[in-house]
Amino acid sequence: MTRFAFTIQATDGRARTGAIAMERGTIRTPAFMPVGTAATVKAMKPADVVAAGADIILGNTYHLMLRPGAERVERLGGLHAFMGWDRPILTDSGGYQVMSLSELTKRSEDGVAFKSHLDGTRHMLSPERSIDIQRRLGSNIVMAFDELVPTTTPREVQAAAMERSMRWAKRSRDAFDSGEEHAAHNAIFGIQQGALDEGLRKSSADALIDIGFDGYAVGGLAVGEGQEAMFACLDYAPQQLPADRPRYLMGVGKPTDIVGAVERGIDMFDCVLPTRSGRTGQAFTRGGPLNLRNARFSEDRGPLDPECPCPVCATWSRAYLHHLVRSGEILGAMLMTEHNIRFYEHLMADLRAAITDGTLASFANTFRVRYAGETTGERA
Repeated sequence: MTRFAFTIQATDGRARTGAIAMERGTIRTPAFMPVGTAATVKAMKPADVVAAGADIILGNTYHLMLRPGAERVERLGGLHAFMGWDRPILTDSGGYQVMSLSELTKRSEDGVAFKSHLDGTRHMLSPERSIDIQRRLGSNIVMAFDELVPTTTPREVQAAAMERSMRWAKRSRDAFDSGEEHAAHNAIFGIQQGALDEGLRKSSADALIDIGFDGYAVGGLAVGEGQEAMFACLDYAPQQLPADRPRYLMGVGKPTDIVGAVERGIDMFDCVLPTRSGRTGQAFTRGGPLNLRNARFSEDRGPLDPECPCPVCATWSRAYLHHLVRSGEILGAMLMTEHNIRFYEHLMADLRAAITDGTLASFANTFRVRYAGETTGERA
């Protein structure tokens, strides 16, 4: 069985398409990972996530450590058995959630002490504890524990956080390797930090390469800096990382974000946007996002997206989905989410095909023009 092997099958400019082979299955890249924060891709059954085209999903260390608890999940057979998902799972380290959701956090070289947003209990998350939780969950791709600071902080603060993240990366790698049985069958990714500073990004990449990881993430983006600034960073950051390893852009993003990042050499993505938007009445289409709460859809007999082959578009009208959304019916959230996940996975398949055919620039430009759609003020 293959523990972890990344193969690049075709390139087009900086973009690549290929596959990551793991014991639990093959991940086609570029890949979008639906987010299963609390051991569920919200409003979807695992079989429907597979049918949508997903090869891998993401689970969240912070949320699962608080509820139901990593030790409980381990006793119940691990995350795969617990949630009924038999394909690869990537787990994030919990660092972002600790620093964004928790109250009264205290950072030190040891880790982050924090107060649970659920019940106020105190916890400590360190590189070693983060890796231990991910191991207990049965994660197939483990993420190193890192420290995230806003891109608006002074450079000296960004530099200190990056340097600490690199020390934590080494501790994460050592903790991962200490679990020999788990490490023999799974993988660990390091996370590049450095905000929007090219020099800090380069120092971070060099430190991670020196430690050695199966794959590398570009962290610290999609936190409010805007698409232009993010793309400016991606013009250099992925190229600082090894070309023969997967590159993962964490927490991204909107469809146009993904297209632009693929053009710049990114292989993996995750984002809550398709599921969160589905639950709030927003649908992604090739002509741009639609807000199904708007009254103009109340008698619209057409499908969400006339070119979409998904079961939702083949079966139900915009008028019916408008009714479900406005009525707060659970089925509305389920159908909208399924369509959105399928839209994202179809986009990834189209990107893989365009790279293989050498037509990525044409595909990307056409997609962006169509996705911009009409600015009527009624779209989400």
